[in-house]
Amino acid sequence: MISITIPAPDVTIHKQADPVLSHIYGFTDFHLITREAGGIFMFYNDQDELLFVGKARKLRPRIKKHFEDNVSVMKPHRDEVTRIEVCLVEDAVDREIYETYIVNKLRAKYNVDKVFYK
Repeated sequence: MISITIPAPDVTIHKQADPVLSHIYGFTDFHLITREAGGIFMFYNDQDELLFVGKARKLRPRIKKHFEDNVSVMKPHRDEVTRIEVCLVEDAVDREIYETYIVNKLRAKYNVDKVFYK
């Protein structure tokens, strides 16, 4: 049997109530997320419910795209996101495995692909 452990987040950023600095949907700490490394990211709401899991070769641009893009699955739910956790995972196969595992183990609310529990 294969044993998979969900990695601990390398970076966690939180939504600011009244951001003073430039922000995207209340998040002012995007600079803490690397723009060059790959990994997985998880969006949570204020009840610590997992909303969405994604993977990317370059994390910061991909995460920002979810808040700026008109075709993102998260478009109608952007205001719900209050915390973003990022785990650095360089290997593309590992990212794929972690994403699928987390979506199904933690039952991410808005992931529609890779769902085996419905």
